[in-house]
Amino acid sequence: MSTSTTAPAPAKPAPVEVSTEVKEKAEKLKAEANEHFKNQAYDKAIDLYTAAIEINPNPIYYANRSFAYFKIESIGYALNDASKAIELDRTYTKAYYRRAAAYMSLGKFKLALRDYEAVYKVKPNDVDAKTKYTECNKIVKRLAFEKAISVDSKSVAESINFDSMSIEDEYSGPSLENDKVTLKFMLDLMETYKAQGKLHRKYAYKILMDIKALFMTQDSLIHISVEDEAKFTVRRHSRSILRSDEHIQTERTTLD
Repeated sequence: MSTSTTAPAPAKPAPVEVSTEVKEKAEKLKAEANEHFKNQAYDKAIDLYTAAIEINPNPIYYANRSFAYFKIESIGYALNDASKAIELDRTYTKAYYRRAAAYMSLGKFKLALRDYEAVYKVKPNDVDAKTKYTECNKIVKRLAFEKAISVDSKSVAESINFDSMSIEDEYSGPSLENDKVTLKFMLDLMETYKAQGKLHRKYAYKILMDIKALFMTQDSLIHISVEDEAKFTVRRHSRSILRSDEHIQTERTTLD
């Protein structure tokens, strides 16, 4: 007769013993960091939260640093810190808020919904918790609906038939030589533009298709070597299409 066993739950990290003196020093660092945060000096705040964490790895410090990273759009760091705060204290609801906001910015809406739901279950009468959960749930359902009704469609590029495109007799612009762009072609094209002429759409489409084919052969990611002690931040300049709803995308602004 076969029997089944349930794997034990992961053990909670053992608390780090910290003296009262060290705790007080860490609290002073956190308080100073909070002031810098309020003044939007997020990099300085991050340094001070880090100093506090190094002597007292408190979930509040991780959550606050997560929020500071979120403010400078270092979303990966924000996500890691929020997860660490939850690991240290699974009842710390603000850490779930922090992580949900990071997931939202990364487009991981189902994971964000899971965290918002965790908060909502603990605080069912909290208006902000209910609102965030409800709005995120709407996004998840909308995306699921859009995926369900979507159909595979042929791209415009794939539908172009170059053989069916004829060159009119009156066309006087440059022509591709063996379907390739040459120096002579480019020089002739420059003269055509100077004379207010136009490039035939067949050649224009062909050039665009060649560019597309070239881009498809390139790596989507570029590896950059960074020294062990070095640190850099990648800032995003584009905003998520969902950022228009600041209520769902933005974390609670209070710090602990």
